Amino acid sequence: MTKGERIRRGGTSNRLSVKDAPRAARQVKKAAGKTALGRSVARLPISAEAMQRGMTWGIVALALAALWGVGSFFGLPGMARMELAEVAAHNGYEVAKVEVHGTKRMDAKSVYDIALGQVDRSMVNVDLAAVRAEIVRLPWVSDARVSRRLPDTLVVDIVERTPAAVWQHQGKLALIDESGAVLEAVSADAMPDLPLLVGEAANRQAERLAKLMEAAPALKSLLAGATWVGNRRWDLRFASGETLALPEGESQAAAALVNFARLDGVNHLLGRGVIRFDLRDPSRMVMRMPEGRPAPAVPTDNAASPEKPVAAEAEKPEAALPQALASRDEG
Repeated sequence: MTKGERIRRGGTSNRLSVKDAPRAARQVKKAAGKTALGRSVARLPISAEAMQRGMTWGIVALALAALWGVGSFFGLPGMARMELAEVAAHNGYEVAKVEVHGTKRMDAKSVYDIALGQVDRSMVNVDLAAVRAEIVRLPWVSDARVSRRLPDTLVVDIVERTPAAVWQHQGKLALIDESGAVLEAVSADAMPDLPLLVGEAANRQAERLAKLMEAAPALKSLLAGATWVGNRRWDLRFASGETLALPEGESQAAAALVNFARLDGVNHLLGRGVIRFDLRDPSRMVMRMPEGRPAPAVPTDNAASPEKPVAAEAEKPEAALPQALASRDEG
């Protein structure tokens, strides 16, 4: 602008009048259509107004996320949760009752003690996972589920372990399940009607013993106990008083047990005064009898093969252990 030029009030202006708005919109649309981005936007199945609203909400969401991040950094959500828990507790939303389901043998008091012993008993803040973790550590508990029931109750569903045997170790008796987990101590005066397992680490072999007895179901109900000998093999004791010495190895022991079950089924060996059946030697079966008493006749065609004869020997005085809980490996 030169020195002599002046701005006149009635000169041209860049402002659009109402009449010019449609024409300007057409010009903008035409200009946008000349670019690749404009053509792509024009093909979208949404209106410009909808797109503008979406962008507005997106900006709002980003702003809220930023505010939440800042609040989290300064611990505001935790403070809000604490306030909510306190308000809930004041209004009766606090753990006051516990329902326990599924307990048949175990004492449920330990479950109540855990559920009601939480430091924070607000129904909002009580840590269900932590409560469950404590409960499943109880000896009798195989699994558990913990849930809330408003306004003031925790519901605990228990899956109990099933006792499978009694384990004798170091002069003490304990109830165990099939996996060998120790459930509780038992006294000799109140022995349950379960097989007695004897020996170091015999409880950890309980599952293998159960699998072994599945090979001869007819003998399973007759089993009174078993001794895990030398951490390598089983001596089985039957309710009729006999001991059956099995060889080492799972497959060898199962084969010997099946053979004995077949012989007993044909010749009724159990309950005839035999002290001990020894099947550790795969080539023969040895029966130990009381001194002066003959062994029951077992036909050779009932043996597993012609090379497996049946032999009998008299009882050795030093080996006479009447119904001892533990047996001694004789080699």
